[in-house]
Amino acid sequence: MHEFGIAEAILTAVEKRADGRRVRRARVHAGALLRVTEPAINQAFSSIADGSVAEGAHVELVIVPVRVTCRSCGSTSTSTDPFAVCAGCGDTDLDTEGGDDLVLESIQLAEASHVPGNSRRDRGNPVGPS
Repeated sequence: MHEFGIAEAILTAVEKRADGRRVRRARVHAGALLRVTEPAINQAFSSIADGSVAEGAHVELVIVPVRVTCRSCGSTSTSTDPFAVCAGCGDTDLDTEGGDDLVLESIQLAEASHVPGNSRRDRGNPVGPS
C-alpha cells in the first residue's frame, strides 16, 4: 500500500509543526493523482503514528483536483478522478497539471493550553503548582 509512504510524510510534517505537543487532528490536501482515500490514509497513519505525538490523531483529507487538457480537442477541465477522460470528447489522451501535491494545511493540538504565547495564560493565570 502506497498509503504508508504518504502517511510517513504526513507524520514527519505533523511532528515538525507540533514541536512535541500532542496532536488530535491533521488536515491534509492531497492531489487526486496520489489516489488516496481518507479511510485508507487513516488506517496507514494509525499504524505509522503509534507511539508518536500524533498517536490516535485523525487525518482529514481534502482531495485537490488535477487540471486536464485534452490533446485531441483542446478542452480543459479539472477532475478529482485520477482516471479522468476528456469532458468534451471522451478521449483519454490528456495532459495533466498538478494533482500530485501533498500539503499539511493544519493541525489541531490535543491541549491548547500548552501552546506557547497563549495570551490568556500569559496574563497572570498560572498553570500548575504554585
